[in-house]
Amino acid sequence: MPPAPAPEPRADEAPDDVRAAQRGDAEAFGRLYRRHVGRLNALALRLTADRARAEELVQDAFVRAWEKLTGFRGESAFGTWLHRLTVNVYLAQSRASGRRGAHEEAMDELPDPARDVEGEGLGREGRMDLEAAIARLAPGARTAFVLHELEGYSHEEIAAMSGIAAATVRAQLFRARKRLLEELDR
Repeated sequence: MPPAPAPEPRADEAPDDVRAAQRGDAEAFGRLYRRHVGRLNALALRLTADRARAEELVQDAFVRAWEKLTGFRGESAFGTWLHRLTVNVYLAQSRASGRRGAHEEAMDELPDPARDVEGEGLGREGRMDLEAAIARLAPGARTAFVLHELEGYSHEEIAAMSGIAAATVRAQLFRARKRLLEELDR
């Protein structure tokens, strides 16, 4: 019996661009950047709740991707590898800022990203914007919620990536869910 044919790569993966970029082709890496930057921006904005910080995070992640590209073995999709790399860069930056003595802002002190310049809510028909509610979560709770509920990581995976106990992740996730329910019930 002949071996099964190799599965066709997904259209968004562009294995030729990955291989060319691994050989140092900056134009191929540019194409990969354009293909994946939108998805990573959305992830970074959810994690940071700050547009400028999200843009910096994505740029840092792509710099790290360029530096580590030769280590990409293709065991997962390139987009998945970039996604995990972005999360790792975010968590490393969060740990570093914690070591410098930065403190988390209270949830009520965070700016309300659901308001535009005129102060009108961005949610349709006056509904609470879930993205805005997530953005108002404390950083630890927001990270746990985004990585678990939106990105599908397990408690143990988040704990390993974050350098905290799985029980702490579960507690942060519980607080995030409780806070979101309170926000959405308003």
